[in-house]
Amino acid sequence: MQASSFRMILSLQLLLLLYDILNNALIDLVVPEYDVQLVLFILQDIGLMFQLIVVSLEFFNTYASQAGFVGVMVKKFRTTIIITVFYLALSIGLHVWTLTLRWNRTGQFVYVWGIGGYYALYIIQRGLSPFYYYYYKRTALKLGDSKFYYNSEWLRSQWSGAR
Repeated sequence: MQASSFRMILSLQLLLLLYDILNNALIDLVVPEYDVQLVLFILQDIGLMFQLIVVSLEFFNTYASQAGFVGVMVKKFRTTIIITVFYLALSIGLHVWTLTLRWNRTGQFVYVWGIGGYYALYIIQRGLSPFYYYYYKRTALKLGDSKFYYNSEWLRSQWSGAR
């Protein structure tokens, strides 16, 4: 991968991660209107799906994948793939539940913390987010390594190990 395209893709990925972090940290404090929260939640979920698509495109653009080592690449990055899909599902679930609770009780104060399942989902989603940020950023940086884009010693060692 060329350095200029890598920088552009990495900048996009980090910008989407930053939006996710800020949205998770500030959505309840800064934006009390439910309609605005809906739009911000949708943008966050679209950003998460876009991050998964960008990593997949980077993943399948490597020489290793094009040479038929998709299994090796999946094995190498399976933790990130699993965490990203799980985090996306938790985020969508939390966003839907949050807005459902608030919209069903318009005009009154909504004490969402009294609902045990909501509280557990909130803690799990927020607790998983640092792992998601770490693994996603690590994968984005690792996919910029030239060993994935050329016939390298690493690829030959994987080939000899696969026989």
